[in-house]
Amino acid sequence: MNRTQREAAARRIMESTPPPVPQELYTEVVRRGGRLLRRRRVVVRLTYLLLVAATVAFVVWALVARPWVEPPSETTPPLTGW
Repeated sequence: MNRTQREAAARRIMESTPPPVPQELYTEVVRRGGRLLRRRRVVVRLTYLLLVAATVAFVVWALVARPWVEPPSETTPPLTGW
């Protein structure tokens, strides 16, 4: 099948009317779609909650540990010049 034949076939498919959808199938699809949207909304909210909890935990750790401060020296410098 060459390019012009494929384009003609695609135009025929796009210009034809779609077959009617049975009513019971439509209601089932709407029900499942609503459930999918609710699940997605819950997942997004839990992701944001996890992100906020991780940020709060990091800030609390940083305030307690203060990693930007140089740790105290473990040894005493040698005394010279006595």
